[in-house]
Amino acid sequence: PQNGTTFEILFPLSKKQGMSEKKGTAQPLGGTERILFVDDEKALSDLGEKILTYLGYKVLTTQNPAEALEIFSAAPDEFDLVITDMAMPGMNGRRLAEKLREIRPDIPLLLCTGFSDELDQKNIHSIGIQAMLMKPLTIEKLSKTVRKVLDEI
Repeated sequence: PQNGTTFEILFPLSKKQGMSEKKGTAQPLGGTERILFVDDEKALSDLGEKILTYLGYKVLTTQNPAEALEIFSAAPDEFDLVITDMAMPGMNGRRLAEKLREIRPDIPLLLCTGFSDELDQKNIHSIGIQAMLMKPLTIEKLSKTVRKVLDEI
């Protein structure tokens, strides 16, 4: 009291000063395709949904690979791409990819993983996966990889 008060106010950077204005950084690529995003960790599926929605994609997420299989089975032509985590309880991403391919052999698949002991970029193609993305996901990596997979079909 009677000595005065100091306030420190911190404002977040404006979206207008985002990545596209940084020298040497390209605007993230987006699209309008429909994506099924599967990750058993809610925070990661929410992050994937936010990034992909921001980029213009229509996204449906689930944390349960069995539920993802049900959703896909009910309307396989409703999706242009499936992005799945590798390590999930009950059914890993590789097994989910195999089951999705049984339903629709031409569905593009992108596998996300925090480790690559079981799979690498060379052998993912042998199981019908177009690309592998290492976690943590960033808008730059996700936008570039998704666009590349979609453009190659």
